[in-house]
Amino acid sequence: MITKKPGLFAVMRAPFFSSILAPLLAGTLLAVMAEGRFSLARFFAVTMMGLGMHAATNVYNDIFDTLQGTDRINQHRNDFSGGTGFLLQYPDLLPSMYWVARWSLIFAASACLLLLVLVNPAVRPWLIGLGVLSAFFSKYYTAAPIKLAYRGLGEVAVWLAFGPMAVLVAAASQNVLFHPYVVAAMPITGLSTVSILWMGQMIDLPADAGAGKRGMVARIGSRRGRWGFLLIHSLLAGNLLALGLAVLPQGWPVLAALIPYVLLLPRTWQQVHRFHDQPNALKQAAGWNVQIHLLMSSLLILGLAAILVMR
Repeated sequence: MITKKPGLFAVMRAPFFSSILAPLLAGTLLAVMAEGRFSLARFFAVTMMGLGMHAATNVYNDIFDTLQGTDRINQHRNDFSGGTGFLLQYPDLLPSMYWVARWSLIFAASACLLLLVLVNPAVRPWLIGLGVLSAFFSKYYTAAPIKLAYRGLGEVAVWLAFGPMAVLVAAASQNVLFHPYVVAAMPITGLSTVSILWMGQMIDLPADAGAGKRGMVARIGSRRGRWGFLLIHSLLAGNLLALGLAVLPQGWPVLAALIPYVLLLPRTWQQVHRFHDQPNALKQAAGWNVQIHLLMSSLLILGLAAILVMR
């Protein structure tokens, strides 16, 4: 139960910013690895752009999931899935949350404009396109009339936004676009974030189905959905292996990102396989899944940094 009105960071769900920081750091390191140059000013601008977009996405998602009924009937809200429930406890926060979402987008747009001034002209169209598409996903992931998450397209949007798009925009901020290093790493962070979304859908399935939020898990059911969860992690692990062994020169430090898969994925999968249709029993697995995400992301960044240092 919420006992006091949430502050700004709570409304923006700042602890989840790791999902955008990881691809931005990875894309930047890969771009520096490819071209040997680094701009701190451009890295700062793209980081502010990404954080603004992510904050807006989180707040809009909270607003529209409440207004459209999902959060009102969710009996299994927890730290790793479901909305915050802030608007259920404090309906008068709605204008303030709209304000935060809109100003987060303005903040992101301002950072993008600064970045456009700093980058090479050839990169600018890509930055503009990625920025516009990110803003679209930010609002219309849940907002009417598009409601991507309600039409089985939310998973694709999340993968694109936190994988290929975020990695590419970070690389573009260093004046690098589709270098093989960058392209090969694009799916990883998006898959990691989708794994959290997928687990959340398994826990929130009763509420999502009741509110007409027809994500992929709601469409295929938890019995088949559990195999989707395993597939996501298998693709991610395979991508890490390919990046470390076949794409990056002396890329073996990246393989450290597989450590959480050895330590945590077996028990997580055992829980998901057994309790796929029991939301309360899945909450522990959701916590382990977030730990996999955080550890994998951290070790990936450290591995890429180590490769740069060793060159």
